[in-house]
Amino acid sequence: MKYKLWYWAEIQGRGEFVRLPMEAAGIAYVDVAREQGSDALVADMQARDRRPPFAPPYLDTGSQVIAQVANILLWLGDRHGLAPEDAATRIWIHEVQLTVTDFVAEVHQVHHPVGTGLYYEDQRPEAARFAEEFREERMPKFLDWFERSVEGEWLAGTRWSYGDTSIFQLVEGLRYMFPRRMAAIEGDYPRLIAIRDRVADLPGIAAYLSSARRIPFNTQGIFRHYPELDAA
Repeated sequence: MKYKLWYWAEIQGRGEFVRLPMEAAGIAYVDVAREQGSDALVADMQARDRRPPFAPPYLDTGSQVIAQVANILLWLGDRHGLAPEDAATRIWIHEVQLTVTDFVAEVHQVHHPVGTGLYYEDQRPEAARFAEEFREERMPKFLDWFERSVEGEWLAGTRWSYGDTSIFQLVEGLRYMFPRRMAAIEGDYPRLIAIRDRVADLPGIAAYLSSARRIPFNTQGIFRHYPELDAA
């Protein structure tokens, strides 16, 4: 049975952190809302009355429904060998993923610093202030830590894990969102950029990136490019 991945049809968003390792490992799944529309996602969430997911993405495995990106990846890592074999390193990769979750939450705050229910246009001045702090302080703080965390060619040594596909997505998202800032600081993170490049070369990822299933970044998703928020 193919897994069913539920996420918004129009954006990469948080769902992309789940898609990438499944694509890299050749795990069969159906991106349901991409086929049936986001209304089908809303209806499915409303219909679940036992242990309902709080928000997408969530993965229907056929026997259970798992929500939250880090939780889904922890399960996939154990089930499909997408995480290191030893328990201590599996927990470490999970810790990395939880830190990715923290970072992505701050990324979203850049364009929604006042309220998630407001449009970006309703909070431009506040977004400009938040973006400056994010570019100057928060990006280096997180990226420095990820850089220090690399233990070899990959985060955990000699084999890729879901943590590495998440690093790929972070780099790609930040390049789209802050092209000038990333161009200025990428040289400080050679290990992360090397991981990004190695992930891009994985056969499953290369095929996915060249397909129509990898929809472009846009200003509806988490990583949004507003030129006025970017600076070197």
